[in-house]
Amino acid sequence: MRVLGINALFHDPAAALVLDGVVVAAAEEERFSRRKHGKRPVPFAAWELPELSARWCLERAGLTPGDLDAIAYAYDPALARPADELGLHDPYDWLRQDYARQAPGFLAEALPGLDPERVRFVPHHVAHAASAGLAGPYPDSAVLVLDGRGECGAHLAGHYRDGELEVLAARDLPDSLGLFYEDLTQHLGFLRSSDEFKVMALASYGVPRFAERLGAYVGPLGDGDFRARPVPWTEFTAPRAPGAAWLPEHADLAASAQHVLEETQLALVRDLHARTGAEALTMAGGVALNCVANSRLYRDGPFAEVWVQPAAGDAGTALGAALHVAREREPVKPMGTAALGRGWSDAELREWLEVAAVPYEEPADIAETVAEVLASDGVVAWFQGRSEYGPRALGHRSLLAHPGRAENLERLNAVKGREEFRPVAPMVRAERAAEIFSGGPLPSPYMLFVHEVAPRWRARIPAVVHVDGTARVQTVDAADEPLMARVLAAFERRTGLPVVVNTSLNTAGRPMVDDPRDALECFGSAPVDLLALGPFAVRRAGVFA
Repeated sequence: MRVLGINALFHDPAAALVLDGVVVAAAEEERFSRRKHGKRPVPFAAWELPELSARWCLERAGLTPGDLDAIAYAYDPALARPADELGLHDPYDWLRQDYARQAPGFLAEALPGLDPERVRFVPHHVAHAASAGLAGPYPDSAVLVLDGRGECGAHLAGHYRDGELEVLAARDLPDSLGLFYEDLTQHLGFLRSSDEFKVMALASYGVPRFAERLGAYVGPLGDGDFRARPVPWTEFTAPRAPGAAWLPEHADLAASAQHVLEETQLALVRDLHARTGAEALTMAGGVALNCVANSRLYRDGPFAEVWVQPAAGDAGTALGAALHVAREREPVKPMGTAALGRGWSDAELREWLEVAAVPYEEPADIAETVAEVLASDGVVAWFQGRSEYGPRALGHRSLLAHPGRAENLERLNAVKGREEFRPVAPMVRAERAAEIFSGGPLPSPYMLFVHEVAPRWRARIPAVVHVDGTARVQTVDAADEPLMARVLAAFERRTGLPVVVNTSLNTAGRPMVDDPRDALECFGSAPVDLLALGPFAVRRAGVFA
């Protein structure tokens, strides 16, 4: 069965393709359009479709729109209710339902040859659930979805057994842990539905002194239920203007919200475990991108295993919707990697370099060349293989640096134009991870958990240690990522450190680099010492001598 999944209605538009039960391609529209998150989540943009990513998915498989057996659209307008009935203050929300109902026609126009009768509406939270329960590695798992909103709710708790979902609980709007965190993001001067991860990072600098008061608005109710009502944030702190300096009270409010979020989630997963008896928990929805909370659930929760969809936000519903529809006709296989986006052959990469007319070299071993630059405290732009699906750079579109220099945190934040309080992440070979990191699941290939850094290592790799002594780890298995494993091994031979700094290859406000042109533009505009483009090396000294 050939199923194209589409996420379009709110934000992070994306497309995914499942062929005969196997995920063969998935990509976010922002990587093609170069517009962060693809669009803003406003009703007037609900009609915009992931046309570029959908076309690429089909091209990747050699298909035309007419070859598709089904198109799975990750929202069901038949389940929606008017915004005022849901307690939402959004007078134009009806536009979303109107555009969603017309999606089959819009898709047929965007992808000529597509049969609009083959468009299937998949409930938003079912699509999220499938992106976790079907894409994850467990045939039997509890599944928890928490996000801003879907048709009329912001939560789903269920149980996947042999590909079948049993929905056990769902919370209607306006109670939403996702909207709770989004509202705080905006109050603290960041961009809502985009910068929630900044609030999570800022929380580490504060103390949760407002947590008890916040509990009047947000918290567990027992029996798998919770409340998350709008919070009068100005009663806690004055709003922070965008770009203004953050104050201790801002960090304290972030810490308090993070604490309340974690306590609520813990209550939900304990109830879910009691209902299902499952050993594994799979999660999706934007709240599942909160890696601090994820580690708390792993550490203090009842599940032996916790797995989070790498594209846990709305982009992942394209994949989930496609898997859900495909599963109705045939078994589906778990996703084995997040590297589901575009890639280029060595010959194609060489052609890009020739067209760009930049001096380049083809070293005998790009891994050794990169390790040498890193050991000399250079910054490397790393472009290898297929791009990642989801917001994390996982060693395919990355900026790499030496973790033993504390100043490299500030240096990389300056390169990327980021706030000074934001951490960068360590990348480590899977077999070395346990001696350095603890308190979270290992291996951790998708960078969706934080781990405690062993005290004896904190002074050795200070660039990747956050203010609270943690790090958001990515483990590298040589069987899955042989080239990056060779870089790590070569770097350790030179420095004695089995860790390299890894952060996304982009600059502030721009999507992650996806194609060779993006990589060359980023290299040209940022103070990076080496661009490793496939097997080729471009040195700043050679280009800008």
